[in-house]
Amino acid sequence: MSVFTTVTPQQLAVWLKNYPEDALNGIGTLVDMQGIAAGIENTNYFVTTTRGRYVLTLFEKLTARELPFYLNLMAHLARHGAPCPAPVANTAGGFLGELNGKPASLVSRLTGKDLVHPTAGDCAKVGRVLARIHLAGQSYAGHMDNPRGATWWKSVTPKILPFLDAADAALLASEIASQDTLRVDHLPQGAIHADLFRDNVLFHEGEVAGVIDFYFACTSALLYDVAITVNDWCMQPDSRLDPARTEALLVAYHAERRFTAVERDAWPMLLRAGALRFWVSRLYDLHLPRAGEMTHAKDPDHFRRMLAAHIAGARALPALPQ
Repeated sequence: MSVFTTVTPQQLAVWLKNYPEDALNGIGTLVDMQGIAAGIENTNYFVTTTRGRYVLTLFEKLTARELPFYLNLMAHLARHGAPCPAPVANTAGGFLGELNGKPASLVSRLTGKDLVHPTAGDCAKVGRVLARIHLAGQSYAGHMDNPRGATWWKSVTPKILPFLDAADAALLASEIASQDTLRVDHLPQGAIHADLFRDNVLFHEGEVAGVIDFYFACTSALLYDVAITVNDWCMQPDSRLDPARTEALLVAYHAERRFTAVERDAWPMLLRAGALRFWVSRLYDLHLPRAGEMTHAKDPDHFRRMLAAHIAGARALPALPQ
């Protein structure tokens, strides 16, 4: 279970008094809390009160100065009809508090479960929702540079290289050099999720009921977000893209927000950038973990194989309706 900061029921019950208690807006009193196993960046608990179900997050890396971007983005998207958690305002009117020395927030808990084996139809629904999130995000005024972009890759690579064999070290260094030549500022930009894996999308009765975990969101190329999503939702066991699922996701996205000509040209390198970002992240989390009560580090080799496959045979965007 990814719980880095322990919170007792007694501590949470006191903290919840920072939220409204009136009958119209009150969240009620604590009934139950359970640590959430998924995730490796923050401490998360499911919280049940007498009036609803919520998710409590204690932020282990993000600071109180950085967090308004993420929380205000979620509130903005929820107001525009996106199926994402809505942050709960406290009695001071803000979305952020402090619990056990960590910045903390409470958001609504959504219904649904993640999918392990998505079909092409499921991928199409995800592509459609992602495009709508991107369109809604165009009117969001906040800005956040990508915290896991090229600057970050370069800064952590020297710490990772001692743990790699010669072949992996060469691949990592070569790809970082290749990505250093990539310029994405000419691509359509906006607020992106940047972590839209299967475990961050909830399905209920066959439809997308929730998109969660916006705490890697940033302002970047929209196509980069599409690439990250395709790399998870459309990947086969051999670390190559499944053509049917990939086309379904991209066609559905394109129906909501049309890809531009420059995005078509950039697609192969953005697929590689998405694989590199998570390979480096997982290497870092595996070899240089934070001290925590219980942690769950994910396998980095999956993204190494994916990156190698993209380099060997990256596909262009499929022909899409005009």
